[in-house]
Amino acid sequence: IKRYEYAFILNSVIQHLDEFKINQIANFATQEELEALRRLQSEFASELDIINQKITQLGKNSFPPFSTTTTLSGEVIFAVTGVASGNKADDDEKTDSTLTISSRIKLQLNTTFTGKDRLKTSLRTSNIKSLNSATGTDMARLAYQGDDNNKLELGDLTYRFPIGKKTRVYIGAKGLDITDFSDSINSYLDGTDDGSVSRFAQRNPIFRQGGGAGIGVKYQISDDLEFGMGYVADDADEPEVGLSKSDYAGIAQLTLEPSKRFSVGLNYIHSYNNIDTNTGSDGANDPFDDNSESITGNSFGLQASVGINQNLFLGSWIGYTRAKANDLPDKPTASILNWAVTFAFPNLGNEGNLGGIIIGQPPKLIQNQYQSDNEEYIDKDTSLHLEAFYRFNINDNIAITPGVIMITNPEHNNDKDTIYIGTLRTTFSF
Repeated sequence: IKRYEYAFILNSVIQHLDEFKINQIANFATQEELEALRRLQSEFASELDIINQKITQLGKNSFPPFSTTTTLSGEVIFAVTGVASGNKADDDEKTDSTLTISSRIKLQLNTTFTGKDRLKTSLRTSNIKSLNSATGTDMARLAYQGDDNNKLELGDLTYRFPIGKKTRVYIGAKGLDITDFSDSINSYLDGTDDGSVSRFAQRNPIFRQGGGAGIGVKYQISDDLEFGMGYVADDADEPEVGLSKSDYAGIAQLTLEPSKRFSVGLNYIHSYNNIDTNTGSDGANDPFDDNSESITGNSFGLQASVGINQNLFLGSWIGYTRAKANDLPDKPTASILNWAVTFAFPNLGNEGNLGGIIIGQPPKLIQNQYQSDNEEYIDKDTSLHLEAFYRFNINDNIAITPGVIMITNPEHNNDKDTIYIGTLRTTFSF
């Protein structure tokens, strides 16, 4: 090792010995060893002095701790986004191809009372407008969209704690998501600030059938097998609605992870008025054409991820939803299908960087007993979602992610123009 590296280790030994009284040192260090240590102190005196000066200066520059139990973190996202010219997917108007710049800010407080639990509270504000108005389809939504006109709002209020060694409980009044207690099996891409640039590519869309307030549990059956289940409801902040009467979703999932490079998850989700994932066609989001106010959904998902090597992970998923309109004559049913194949390239070019390629079919209405104007109400063609992005870290606090998205046959309609989206996401975190 280098001389300075040796001095750094030596300084650690000296500091450790200083914590003990002289009579205690004798219990594990002989007189000869102590004399050798004094000789080394003398020989490396200049290096040791430099190290201690740096430690002192670091202490002066450090922020005082926010709290003994609470840590503060935050992130700021700036996004420059543009849509290529063409016609919108929902009419013959031209797409809004104006280049835009927008931002999102999030502050998060993580509090622990026992060292094993976590109370998460976050505040956020954003003016990143949805691209569905510019393109005429939810298929074009970005992962980090959200427009509250720069008003500061409560984003999360959740608490998790263990029961024994194998069980962890999640409760939340706001911001609890079913992926909190069920693994999406897409960890490299599933992130609004450091993963994919599109909403569809983050995870199987059926996971988006619930979020808000609720409770969930994770149970470690064995080292390789985990079971998660829970219930979440929308609009629980309205007293006249409450958990029992609002739109909801319940999930049960088995996750098998025999190694760090292979995992697979199988889940079932039952939802009420919550099949709109904001990722697919209008038909997939509302298969009964806005004529039903009581839609139950039964969804089944299969997700898998395998690491070919340390720098290439192959993922895939398929999601199927069977929806029923309980308030329409004969209670018609509809079927919705989506799938995707993903490629993640961790540490591409440098440690911490990430490349990604996503190919998939956004949610598509493939079968429907409901008819509109005596015509079959389904998606007759097929859209493909093609995406590529590359996140590279400037340092530990700044990352820049350029990405491109192409959506063929938007709204699963061959008559519509292909949508091209380009975006540049810059994330500042602390």
